[in-house]
Amino acid sequence: MTVTRRPGPLADFTLTPRVGAIVAWAIPIGALGAVAAWLLLRLIGLITNAVFGGRLATDTVSPGQLHAPWWVVLGAPVVGGLVVGVMARYGSEKIRGHGMPEALEAILFKRSVVEGKVALLKPTSAAISIGTGGPFGAEGPIIMTGGALGSLVAQRLRLTDDERKALMVSGAAAGMAATFNAPLASVLLAVELLLFEWRPRSFLPVTAAVVTATLLRAPLLGSGPLFGLDTAGWRIDVPAELLAIGIGVLGGLLAVAVTALVYRSEDTFELLRGRLHWMWWPAIGGLIIGIGGLIVPRALGVGYDVIGDLLSGHAALSLIVGILVVKSLIWGLSLGSGTSGGVLAPTFMIGAALGALAGLVLPPVGPGFWALVGLAATVGGVMRSPLTGVVFSLELTHAWSALLPLLIASATAYGVSILLLRRSVLTEKIARRGGHLSREYAVDPFSVRFVDEVMSPVPDDGSGRLRLRVADDGRLLGVERRSGELVADPVTVGPDDTLADARERLLAAGVSAAPVVGKDGEVLGTTTLAALLGQPAGAGASRTRLSAAGMT
Repeated sequence: MTVTRRPGPLADFTLTPRVGAIVAWAIPIGALGAVAAWLLLRLIGLITNAVFGGRLATDTVSPGQLHAPWWVVLGAPVVGGLVVGVMARYGSEKIRGHGMPEALEAILFKRSVVEGKVALLKPTSAAISIGTGGPFGAEGPIIMTGGALGSLVAQRLRLTDDERKALMVSGAAAGMAATFNAPLASVLLAVELLLFEWRPRSFLPVTAAVVTATLLRAPLLGSGPLFGLDTAGWRIDVPAELLAIGIGVLGGLLAVAVTALVYRSEDTFELLRGRLHWMWWPAIGGLIIGIGGLIVPRALGVGYDVIGDLLSGHAALSLIVGILVVKSLIWGLSLGSGTSGGVLAPTFMIGAALGALAGLVLPPVGPGFWALVGLAATVGGVMRSPLTGVVFSLELTHAWSALLPLLIASATAYGVSILLLRRSVLTEKIARRGGHLSREYAVDPFSVRFVDEVMSPVPDDGSGRLRLRVADDGRLLGVERRSGELVADPVTVGPDDTLADARERLLAAGVSAAPVVGKDGEVLGTTTLAALLGQPAGAGASRTRLSAAGMT
């Protein structure tokens, strides 16, 4: 919280009608996000069953459980990658990648505007990629899909940039909540990775959308935890909590390794540019996936069943090692090819495998305990969102007694990742496109300065006179336009409004100057957009790099 010399605008502390309207719109967007998540998971199940099992069914199943012939395991990911490449080239290139960087780019640099076709093409391409064996998660695509739905609604309503961002992130978080039945983690992910602020204008709509999606999940996908654990026999003591530091270090090192693998793979595919069109790259990534599937069949697909086995302590050593090595390789190498799929579920899997492997030599605490600690650590390191990693782990399993060791491991992995790697798997792509995200939340300097600090007693809009008609007692009667027309109810600002709020008011109204009116209605002066932006009238600003405050 930032303390200023006087109270800020009421909009920061109360639910204004405008914010209330955005919260109201977030509720149907949350419902749309839940339905989109349900459709995506069903479509993945349909394609997986059809390709690997030769049957019509929509239940979520791992390709490795269907015992398909070797030529299907090898060839299906290649065909899937080719289809995704064609869709990206002739549909929208925005469907390439795992979704979160694209959502970040839209929020930070494109005023939260997303094309309508992305809402259809992104989940479809992801379902094809994952359904044909891609070792990806559904969360990245559903973030982009839910975000696109929220953005489209906001565009239709002609809302401001900040309001559009709030609804876009509401849709994204709603999709996450419906996919994983993790409402609090979805809100935290929105704050840590997408919003870059903690303000009522965005937090309340996101929460409304997430609650709506979570309530709808029960009839659509069930209400229980995704990987419920029996923790009755766990004995968590101080030595186990201290050993969580070691798991955190391992998780941080794994996060650095897989992040480097993804972008080393991307650099390698870039070497093909000019020789082979990028449309064909996902098919090459698919070949890598197929070869990995022949070695470890259960490394294919989303793999919720494998995560469940790892967390319950039922995974054999061969599966643990196979997932840790093969899943990491085929996920990182194929993701660099530009195919469509998310990073969170694979991170869950390889993190749980890391913890399960370490648990073979660590003191026993209870079935699945070390796998869960490894999962939280790896999420904290890969995503650079330690609180989200902890809460996700708890909501996925309901293992509430493990809170402290999970926090220790996730924070440690986050620290290791920060020390060894400049940017995360989510933000490296933003940097490569010319953008920049700082490592910390920053205070908007325009939110701690006030209008009376920059207002002018001379009515001037920077290009001509701003003519005011004022009564004898000093009250504003109206603003006279150049045509002579009197605007009786002009846009005004108050002397105690922050520069940020005044700026938004002028931009929303499409005016470049406004009178400054006190509480008693007396005209105190005027202000302009140039003054609110901290530059002289007519001056321009040029930037060669895009930037945004947030956490990497």
